[in-house]
Amino acid sequence: MKFLFSSLLVLGVACTAPLQAQDRPVVVELFTSQGCSSCPPADEILAELAQRNDVIALALHVDYWDYIGWKDQFGDPDHATRQRAYAVAGGRKSIYTPEMIINGITDIVGAKPMAVAQAITDHKNDPALVDLTLTRSGDILQINAKRLPGAKGPFTVNLLQYVPSRKANIKRGENAGHAFSYHNIVQNWSVLGDWSAQEPLALTAPIKGDLPAVVIIQQSGAGPIVAAARVK
Repeated sequence: MKFLFSSLLVLGVACTAPLQAQDRPVVVELFTSQGCSSCPPADEILAELAQRNDVIALALHVDYWDYIGWKDQFGDPDHATRQRAYAVAGGRKSIYTPEMIINGITDIVGAKPMAVAQAITDHKNDPALVDLTLTRSGDILQINAKRLPGAKGPFTVNLLQYVPSRKANIKRGENAGHAFSYHNIVQNWSVLGDWSAQEPLALTAPIKGDLPAVVIIQQSGAGPIVAAARVK
C-alpha cells in the first residue's frame, strides 16, 4: 500500500502547477488514534501527504478510544468535537477512526490511497473564494484575507500549529508492542472568530514557539474550507 500511494503522490506533484500548489493547498484532516488497530495504514498515508507542498496534511488525534487500554498521547477531546461537527454537517450518524476529511467536504473511510489521491485532485478544482496571506514575525502571526467573487460568508477563522514528526511506543491496547511515527500532529487549535467577508480581514494572533502554523478559513458550521495557508 505504501508503494502504491507513493506512486500516486509522485503523479499528483507532476500534474500540479507549482504556483497553484503553493497558493491553494488542499486540506486533509485525518481523525486517528494510537489505540485504533485500523489506523496505522492511514497514518502512513498522511506521512506521505505531509511531504507535499500542495497539501496541508493534519493529524487530529481523538480521545474516544482511550478507554480500551491506551491513552493517546496526542489525543484532544476538541478534535472529536470537530469530527462530530463534520458528521452533523454531512448527515452522518456516527464518528470513527480512521476518517479523512478533504477540504471540509469529502469524507473517506479508512485507509484508501486511491480515493484520497482522487479527492485531492478533484478539490484542486474548487473555486477560489478567498485570498489568504500570512506573515509571521516571531511569535505573532498577521492574517489578511479578502473575499473573491462568488464567496458568501459567514466564515470561521481557525488557527492551529502542528508537530511535524514524533515517535511513540504503544504499550497497551490494540496496538500494544508496536512503535509508530506520527506526522503533522495538531496542537493548539483555536477558533479566532467569525468573518462576515463584507470587509477585508486583518488580524493578528499569537503563536507558540517555532512550530508550523496553519490558518483555515471555513464556511461556518463545519462547512467547506475556502482557504488555507501555513507558515513555518
